[in-house]
Amino acid sequence: MSARLAVENVTWGPRKRSPLVLQDTSFDLPAGQVLGIVGPNGAGKTTLLRLIYGYNRPSSGQVLIDGQSTSQMPPRALARKVAAVLQEQPTDFALSVREIVALGRVPHRLGLSTPGRKDAEVITAALSRMDLHGFADRTLSTLSGGERQRVMVARALAQEPQILVLDEPTNHLDIRHQLEVLQLIRDLDLTIVTSLHDLNLAGAVCDQVLVLKRGQVQSYGPPQSALGEILVSETFAVDAKREELSLSRRSHLSFQLPN
Repeated sequence: MSARLAVENVTWGPRKRSPLVLQDTSFDLPAGQVLGIVGPNGAGKTTLLRLIYGYNRPSSGQVLIDGQSTSQMPPRALARKVAAVLQEQPTDFALSVREIVALGRVPHRLGLSTPGRKDAEVITAALSRMDLHGFADRTLSTLSGGERQRVMVARALAQEPQILVLDEPTNHLDIRHQLEVLQLIRDLDLTIVTSLHDLNLAGAVCDQVLVLKRGQVQSYGPPQSALGEILVSETFAVDAKREELSLSRRSHLSFQLPN
């Protein structure tokens, strides 16, 4: 189950008199679509993700899920709608992989109630989806960076969200697991918002792309139109050229430093 995500005239800054990190950002993402957020370092990508999953609240404007403002949702209710997988991964958990994935069920439990059969089924399914059954009894500190990333995705899936936020989901992953995560993005019946550094990757897996630079929206729309040569060149300070790949009939952006 997925949800429509709308961001309306959102701004954010750390303090009232500080310069805004994110300025007048708006977009409307239909339920079930994948949005890729791209831009140079410091463009405001992580800030926007934090506003969507509720870590920060907008200085102005609002984030809406199926028309309801996230600022009006209790944290537990928001956690039943939005799950996030972040770049920063804990390494000192003394919990097993299964116990960490089980944390995704917390927003669905009332008070001090213990996990039930539904929780166990969801946890098992999330472990299977991310090929983690062989790691279920190991602690997180014994895993590689890529394996930890897969655990965090599994925990998010166990949360059964309507919207999944992924901050650079292919970081730390080898080629096989990068492809698996990308396939997962394509297959999940969720609205997905992900930040990406690779523009061609964004073009391949995303329905919509939002380009940010210095906290301002440069473009928003389908990849072919949002990632135009001139806009990409100006945004990233490179010379970008779009090339057609004859075998796949897809286009590919190539880059070089300006002369």
